[in-house]
Amino acid sequence: MKNRPKTTVILAMTADGKIADFQRNTARFGSNIDKNHLEKQISMMDAVIFGAETLRAYGTTLTVNNPQLLAHRKQHNKPSQPINIIVSASGKIADNLRFFSQPVPHWLMTTEEGAKNNTLKFEKILTFPTIETGKINLSEAFEHLKEIGINHIGILGGGELVASCLEQNLIDDLWLTICPYILGGKAAPTPVEGFGFLSSEAKKLQLLNLEQKEQEIFLHYKVL
Repeated sequence: MKNRPKTTVILAMTADGKIADFQRNTARFGSNIDKNHLEKQISMMDAVIFGAETLRAYGTTLTVNNPQLLAHRKQHNKPSQPINIIVSASGKIADNLRFFSQPVPHWLMTTEEGAKNNTLKFEKILTFPTIETGKINLSEAFEHLKEIGINHIGILGGGELVASCLEQNLIDDLWLTICPYILGGKAAPTPVEGFGFLSSEAKKLQLLNLEQKEQEIFLHYKVL
């Protein structure tokens, strides 16, 4: 039995595996079908977590608005919106982002040093030590989230956060939407950044489901 929440990565990428262009501009290439898929997945979570760079790029989060999804959360005694947790070791996040006016719980996951740089707009600030790479000890952080009643987390990016979670063996499954675009560029970010893994240490996946909806393909993988 894991002493952490179940974790599900939910990402959309181009056919060549990019999540943004080479200038790291926000990539809104997913269709309304993909947006609905993302909203459905988010509605199943106790919390969603994403990196500060993703927040800076988009400035907002996706809220649950579908009446059926809201009703389902209410039936299961969940608040209308999952907790939105931003991961930032530095804690340096502008407080004028539209995100802070959206009707979701705003939490910050940071370090002791990062907490000194926090904005006053986070309702809750969680501090954790770093590992040798200088990144937040997500294993310890996720254990704490489990202790306070968060049982299912959706990880929404970006690639550095997903890489850190994979490195610390903290991902259970992935939903990947393949969108019919090609961005190219060796500097364009991918779903998993970081240092990468040697081929002998590659993370292995098991395909759970594959579905095509119009021009997009939805893949559901279990991390072995």
